[in-house]
Amino acid sequence: MSVINWINTIIEDINTIQQKDAAGKNIFEVIFLYQGFHVLLAHRIAHKLLYWKIPFIPRMISQIARFLTGIEIHPGARIGKRFFIDHGSGVVIGETTIIGDDVLIYQGVTLGGTGKEQGKRHPTLGNFVTVGAGAKVLGNITIGDYSTIGAGSVVVDNVGEHCTVVGVPGRVIKQKKYIEGQLQHNRIPDPVYCELNRLKYEVLELKEKIAELEKSK
Repeated sequence: MSVINWINTIIEDINTIQQKDAAGKNIFEVIFLYQGFHVLLAHRIAHKLLYWKIPFIPRMISQIARFLTGIEIHPGARIGKRFFIDHGSGVVIGETTIIGDDVLIYQGVTLGGTGKEQGKRHPTLGNFVTVGAGAKVLGNITIGDYSTIGAGSVVVDNVGEHCTVVGVPGRVIKQKKYIEGQLQHNRIPDPVYCELNRLKYEVLELKEKIAELEKSK
């Protein structure tokens, strides 16, 4: 990556934060106060050094960045353009993770593995994916473009495009895409509540039928 491309990437990262976070009022706040921006800079350096097969130093940079920001990104993770970690504390991104363009993740997210298997063992996130606070996406699975992972969900299976996942374990609900780049927690459906609500009306219907039968005797 040339110096000009490097500078353009940094400018793009800053603009992304200002667009996606209403609290990012000016460029100076983003540069000096956003740990998601700091850890991304460190990761881009560490990832390039790892690509050049330089030992030890990439992991050292990653661990220093973790100590300073509370965010752990393995140097081997591949991250696309306009990636934004909102708040960021407690985020963990594993070695073989692949993240597409325009991805947004919140604090407490884990993109991790499920064991000691070798090779590709961490998730692949498509473009325009949003992962809510505290969600865990585990294993060598793929999250399709424009999909949303609800806060606190645990996802261990592949997710298609334009899907919403909620619950533990994560359940997929086909829906129209939410506003691009924004996770609207108040509009994510709860399948458990929907199922309980359906069962409630079935019970009421059965009670009415039993009452009618008793009257007809």
